[in-house]
Amino acid sequence: MAQSRKDDHIRLAAAQQDQLTGTRNAFDDVDFIHHALAGINDDAVDISTRVGPWRLTAPIYINGMTGGTEMALPINTALAQAAAATGVPMASGSVAVALEYPETAQSFTVIRDHNPDGIVWANLGAGRNLDHAKAAVDLLGADGLQIHLNSIQETVMPEGSRNFSDWLRLIDDIVAHINVPVIIKEVGFGLSAKTVHQLTGMGVRIVDVAGSGGTNFARIENDRTAHPSGAIDVHAKWDWLEAMGLTAVDCLVDLAETPQPEDLTIMASGGVRNPLDVVRAQALGAKAVGLAGTMLKVAMSDGAEGVTEVLELFKTRIRQIYALLGAANIDQVIYETDLLITGSSAERARARNIDVTRFADRLRI
Repeated sequence: MAQSRKDDHIRLAAAQQDQLTGTRNAFDDVDFIHHALAGINDDAVDISTRVGPWRLTAPIYINGMTGGTEMALPINTALAQAAAATGVPMASGSVAVALEYPETAQSFTVIRDHNPDGIVWANLGAGRNLDHAKAAVDLLGADGLQIHLNSIQETVMPEGSRNFSDWLRLIDDIVAHINVPVIIKEVGFGLSAKTVHQLTGMGVRIVDVAGSGGTNFARIENDRTAHPSGAIDVHAKWDWLEAMGLTAVDCLVDLAETPQPEDLTIMASGGVRNPLDVVRAQALGAKAVGLAGTMLKVAMSDGAEGVTEVLELFKTRIRQIYALLGAANIDQVIYETDLLITGSSAERARARNIDVTRFADRLRI
């Protein structure tokens, strides 16, 4: 059943990418104020960044997607080969299936096999314990552990868990006792400032807000109820939960308004379509930005070569956008660019008593 579900996720996530092509999302509410004489030579630009203990040569990473099935094996192989070729970090899909069904482990271990020297993050759901976390890290020889929070997905998933009461305790235990950095992320419904405050209180120092606007796991689980391989009663649909959650823009604006520990690293993902979205997220405070659905489609259609080409293009375009903005490094993107936040994102911020105009005058004379 778990393997069938994973294959459903791959097929339906890829189909969603086709549906999202050309659509607007919250990043379209974020515009850089153009200063026509601000530009610099792109040779003077440094797009490297730091995420916890890691130095990234570019502010992007391949976010957790899949594993645990024969269909996932060539996808993770292609992604890992591209990660190795470009120096971009890569997270696995949830390793839980390999812990339960060891015969599926190869679809995860190929990540380290093809990327022996790169940054690799293992991934597990929040309902797993310290032993599971250690086993996941050991299986991949991982440098860090992503723990994903997916309560909305679990609620909609026909075979999902509806007991979230132990999550804080389990995360606290893992953070306190595992010997690699822990990254806490959502799966496309966003992390509020309140959630991040709870996490930092237990020692978490890397979060990925993973907002809505990209792959929608509530919709995937709803679509599975009518999918031939699901064999689940169509009356189990929760389609009215598909719009729930926060966008990455919502989350980043919220976190920028709220005091955070100085050593907290904020990352962002969810609805990132192009290099401009990456730099928009950075200007709102993200130190690195995750790519998932876009990379999944390319990996399935064009393999490692295609993913490598896209990642290298992202790096080149990010550098060029920095130069256009007059930003020599990520700190200048975060603190010295001016942004107009309008539309639904501005309305949602105002509803939370957040003044988005402060993003518009960071360089006012």
